[in-house]
Amino acid sequence: MTHLARRRMLAAATAGLLSAALGVATAPATAAPRTATASACKLFTLPYPADVYRADAQAIDRTGRFIAGTALRRGEDSNQLLLLLWKRGRLTTIESPLADTVADVNTAGTVVGYGWIDAKIRPWILRDGAVALLPSPPGGAEPTAINGAGDIVGHGVDSDTGDLFPVRWPAARPGTFEVLDAPAGATPQGITEDGTIVGTAGEFAAWTGWVRYPDGRLQALTVPGARSTNVDAAQGHWAIGRVSLGGANQVRVRWDLRDGSWSRLADELNWLGDVNKRGTVVGGDRIARGGGSRLLPGGGAGVGVGARAISDTGTVVGFRNDGRVTPVRWTGC
Repeated sequence: MTHLARRRMLAAATAGLLSAALGVATAPATAAPRTATASACKLFTLPYPADVYRADAQAIDRTGRFIAGTALRRGEDSNQLLLLLWKRGRLTTIESPLADTVADVNTAGTVVGYGWIDAKIRPWILRDGAVALLPSPPGGAEPTAINGAGDIVGHGVDSDTGDLFPVRWPAARPGTFEVLDAPAGATPQGITEDGTIVGTAGEFAAWTGWVRYPDGRLQALTVPGARSTNVDAAQGHWAIGRVSLGGANQVRVRWDLRDGSWSRLADELNWLGDVNKRGTVVGGDRIARGGGSRLLPGGGAGVGVGARAISDTGTVVGFRNDGRVTPVRWTGC
């Protein structure tokens, strides 16, 4: 099984939950306290094209002005892929065969994501209303995050072996990409405003977490006794991920990138979607601050919700599935 296939298998497992040698300073884990429902938290459906059969909000910028997602429309021969961009709630729809998945959107409204051409994963960028391919190695590439400066990170695919390697598309050199100095097999998952990059590296089921600071320093992100570590996202001086300590379950963790210390997140978080500069975490049907979590409204018997991203202002975006998947946002949570 190739590295890419293994990553896809992990991603598929995460999607299923949606639908239903460097040292670090450590801090003691905290027990997950009781959970509650936020009474002030409100759910709103985002506008979306009436003729699509599913639509999803997948990213929000730090300020909360821009939200990006995708939709599917049934065509005569095949599904039509649509890219959705909301600016202060006003929707723009762009049809593109590349609009398979949105990875991120920044404060300028620039969106990055990936699609498939000739069975190869291809990175794209939406800027000034047009979707264009990003340069990539022959085996393809997948962007995962963009910061306010326009620097993009992700991973490339070796066309011979299928192995993954870390890449960055620097805003200062448009039309180019570079292979990052990072641990072997590294896949960046987040980039902060100052250019700090976090990600996961290593072999299947023996992954390690890492952070690369703007000066090029590399440091491990882990916890004592970790058998494997997956880093999922970063913002401000926070990163989040999942750590296997043995057994069937993974521990959800938030790291402070200033010193590498960590704390345990609520076990009720089925998966981790995003973190903002305040350290607030979203994933599945919950939002978490500190060691506790709250249910997001909108779910219930036969109805599922999934929070994908959170802005620094606290606005959360994702989807609601009551038989039809629709894009939503939560405020006041």
